[in-house]
Amino acid sequence: MADIRRKVTILGATGSIGISTLEVIRLNQSAFNVFALTANSNVEKMLEQCLATKPRFAVMRNDEAAAKLRELLKQNQNLGTEVLSGDAGLSHVASHGDVDDVVAAIVGGAGLKPTMAAVEAGKKILLANKESLVMSGRLFMEAVVKNEATLLPVDSEHNAIFQCLANGASSHASGVRKIMLTGSGGPFLRRSLESFVDVTPTEACAHPNWSMGQKISVDSATMMNKGLELIEARWLFDVSPDQIEFVVHPQSVVHSMVEYNDGAVVAQMGQPDMRTPIAHTLAWPERIDSGVPALDFMAMSKLEFEAADLVRFPCLLLARRAAEGPQSYAIALNAANEIAVQAFLDELIGFADIPIVNETVLDDTADAEPATIDEVLTIDAGARKSALRLIEQIKCERDRPGRRENA
Repeated sequence: MADIRRKVTILGATGSIGISTLEVIRLNQSAFNVFALTANSNVEKMLEQCLATKPRFAVMRNDEAAAKLRELLKQNQNLGTEVLSGDAGLSHVASHGDVDDVVAAIVGGAGLKPTMAAVEAGKKILLANKESLVMSGRLFMEAVVKNEATLLPVDSEHNAIFQCLANGASSHASGVRKIMLTGSGGPFLRRSLESFVDVTPTEACAHPNWSMGQKISVDSATMMNKGLELIEARWLFDVSPDQIEFVVHPQSVVHSMVEYNDGAVVAQMGQPDMRTPIAHTLAWPERIDSGVPALDFMAMSKLEFEAADLVRFPCLLLARRAAEGPQSYAIALNAANEIAVQAFLDELIGFADIPIVNETVLDDTADAEPATIDEVLTIDAGARKSALRLIEQIKCERDRPGRRENA
């Protein structure tokens, strides 16, 4: 009997989105089957996932990790999973003819090529990699239309907007006046600005509501995640940047809102749990069990909303500037931020240095509208090099003898 379950490739399976996706699939095994899993370097976690789901393919970022996984699978008598590596392997499992759905959850710019491969193969793409749209914008959306791909947003905010727009109806046809991107404000919403220089990576990754990977947790602490979401929403929903407003909502219960021309505001609410938007996009246009409990309205004391503090969170201003400028600005800002966040996690620079790196690289970026993905990646590479040079300067200045005493 033929297997009629939808075959799913998960790009970035060992990250938080990938793990949550596998949890949702486990609850709905009659509808979905894992076709391929990919990871960067976490061989141990990938082995665990392969033994549990027995995918047709597993892809590691480099040959060494792939060889290690291949040997471990052999030792565990899992001979049915073929192990691939590198960009070619990622694109192969994203575009394979047997695949129905591709969960694009690779963190950062590394996810652009395999996600675009899925688009060009006309797949149903569950987009959790916001950087793909941030970096390629118009090119990405034109490819979606040209290849008749289905693009569904997994990010909780964009998934909420998608639902508030009657499952993706045109914002113009729907009479949308404004999109309100909500964000908790992260762990430093009330922390004194003076103490930002002392923030540690552990503190920045301790999000009050969401369980996420390190990079997005730091982005939440700087609120750069909201800035990147503004750029993504611009392209996803075909609105101008000035139609998108940042709203701080500490409880993370209202995931975003849409205001219409007649004064109506539609909000999407739910627990702060990524399994809900993952289940929504996997089953769309149907609904399935996500494993997430319903909201208990009687247990909620209050819901708070406030304007974003642009002094506390300067990355929001940088992102709006990038959204209003040529595509090269968004590419460079995203690249600089990835480098700066990793440098902070590696304790090479301070938390307060992240927006400084981002702004400096953005200031030095030339106006450009790339016509190909290769041109996008060239701009991206240049911005990363600029950010690395700046980080080295900051580090040298910080380590200079007598600096602290003279400060």
